[in-house]
Amino acid sequence: WHSQRMQDVLLERRQQVLYDKKWLKLLRRARIFRYAPFITVAFAAGSMATGDVRPTSDFDLIVGTRSRRLFTARFFLILAFDLFGWRRKNLDHSEASADTVCLNHFVTEARYALSPPHGPYWEHLYRSLVPVYGSEAEIGAFYRVNGAWMGAVRRYGDDLRHRYRQPAWIARAIEQLLSGSIGDRIERALRAPELRRIRAKLLPHAGYKPRLIISDDELELHLDTKRIETFSP
Repeated sequence: WHSQRMQDVLLERRQQVLYDKKWLKLLRRARIFRYAPFITVAFAAGSMATGDVRPTSDFDLIVGTRSRRLFTARFFLILAFDLFGWRRKNLDHSEASADTVCLNHFVTEARYALSPPHGPYWEHLYRSLVPVYGSEAEIGAFYRVNGAWMGAVRRYGDDLRHRYRQPAWIARAIEQLLSGSIGDRIERALRAPELRRIRAKLLPHAGYKPRLIISDDELELHLDTKRIETFSP
């Protein structure tokens, strides 16, 4: 019994070390959110939120944006993460996707609440989300609207992983520049090519019961939900 217990403790410790190392990498990457315009909140999701990490795990993120600027915010984020080689490419798997950022869920302030269907996996995940960017007020707003379908509202608790709370000056400057009609035109101009790429490169590879929402207020691109559907708490 003692030997088995020691093995379990060692395995648990190795898992925690792996989790800690991945969090250090994710937080270095999350700094980018301060420099991209129109980002309101960003949460670590997937295995980084639930703790079920593996060496090949990537970094799933839920990103909130200002209304009428989702595609502009997405464009700047993709540009920045690609510049550093940190973004998960369309269909990367296993080692190729390890420690890369997966930008597969964007919501504007109007769509902070998770779209149905809801199930055990989504409740478990949304109770575990870790804020990595955004003000306490925005994070609280996100928690409140999702509390409606979860049956209980999460309270913001100070977390050492929540390092980045306000945009940098360059993000503020871009937001001011693109706040009016010029920004509206740029948003429309960016929307069309981004949607073409999504439809051409991602949608043909959709697998089991995909969760796909494509609108001006939400982009959810979960191509295969088999693992989600078979989840049991």
